[in-house]
Amino acid sequence: MRRVLPPGTNVRSTIPIGGILAGIVAASIVWSAWSPQDWMTWWMEMPWVLVGLPLTIVVSSRHQITRLLLVLLTVHALVLVIGAHYTYELVPLGEWVQQLTGSARNNYDRLGHVMQGFVPAILARELLRRMTPLEPGRGLALLCIASAVAFSACFELIEWGASISLGHGADSYLGSQGDRWDAQWDMLCALAGATASMILLSSAHERAIVALRRSIN
Repeated sequence: MRRVLPPGTNVRSTIPIGGILAGIVAASIVWSAWSPQDWMTWWMEMPWVLVGLPLTIVVSSRHQITRLLLVLLTVHALVLVIGAHYTYELVPLGEWVQQLTGSARNNYDRLGHVMQGFVPAILARELLRRMTPLEPGRGLALLCIASAVAFSACFELIEWGASISLGHGADSYLGSQGDRWDAQWDMLCALAGATASMILLSSAHERAIVALRRSIN
């Protein structure tokens, strides 16, 4: 029997986009675990995805998350999964760009750190808009950018700890490729990504939050 939707129902709202995106990430994890370049690097890179996926599913089942944030989290997960499979200095896309531009290094890890600022800034914005009385504006944007950069700095400390504990065994995980200023470049990329996300997506994200509040109420 054909299902009849109530009058005024938005057909797009019936599409389980969260389930679709979770399936995409789960499939990418399976692909990534199929004969990765270096197993130690894979296990060091993947906790963010392996923990983040079930955590997102649990949180979204209790508190709705905007579609925009779900899509961004999925894209970020795919960037991490690809980097974990190949190691960041051997990702084919980065090698292709390296040959095209004549760069001395594979810059796929720079993309990863741009995303490390771009996506957490929107995540911070969603948390702050839904859990605090903060209103849209420059102050909110600055706080979101600062949160993303602080997260990036914490990640660099984790990498520093790995380099001390594992020595050369952590080289593939660090992805510095001989650049002594790699940590500073990584944080600069995160700052650029966070700033770009606030400039490009703040308005769209605010509309998504308002729409979500209306659907909940």
